[in-house]
Amino acid sequence: MKLSFHTDAATLNVDIGNLIIAGWAGRDLAAIEHHIEELAALGIPRPSAVPLYYRVASNQLTQSATVQVLGGESSGEVETFVFNAGGELYVSIASDHTDRKLEAHSVAFSKQACIKPVAAAAWKLADVAAYWDELVIRSWIKEDGKDVLYQEGTLASLRTPQDLIAGFTGGKDILPEGSGMTCGTVGAIGGIRPATSFTMELFDPRRQRSLRHAYDAEILAEVA
Repeated sequence: MKLSFHTDAATLNVDIGNLIIAGWAGRDLAAIEHHIEELAALGIPRPSAVPLYYRVASNQLTQSATVQVLGGESSGEVETFVFNAGGELYVSIASDHTDRKLEAHSVAFSKQACIKPVAAAAWKLADVAAYWDELVIRSWIKEDGKDVLYQEGTLASLRTPQDLIAGFTGGKDILPEGSGMTCGTVGAIGGIRPATSFTMELFDPRRQRSLRHAYDAEILAEVA
């Protein structure tokens, strides 16, 4: 999938051919196990490994401000998005938009079923790696016509991109050229719930800058 990212120095035109969704990417294994048990009570199967690397078709990536989803049971999740361009790692943000109804049947299928919106700007990972844990991811949804904070947390609660990349590649410190990986998310404030408007942000408190992207989801009728 051909994407374009604005950086401080230039515009990157990147062809992402391999998309990886790193799931169960938290650092606290006890908290992960608790969440697994909560989801199991709802009928969502346990992951086969922690972390788990879901593969999703790269044509599901989009930088559009409007996406289409089937039915009203899907919702977004803000995640950092790391990709290789010209042998250098960059970080942006993406939404692991997921069909929650389908998730009870198969997490992998639920992720494949939905478009993955990505921001149009990125930073060099090397520029923020030294203080990665201080970065903040946030998202907002629109409820009753108002913007409501939906997610917020520092990246200290999640595995680093280097750790996740090493787990996926068998110990290498960089993704293959043309690969992109989402790196986990933080909990939803008030619980996971659908919304047709989603805004996401990666905030750098040291440099007082942000990567942001917003999109609206058009719900397609679910017919049988």
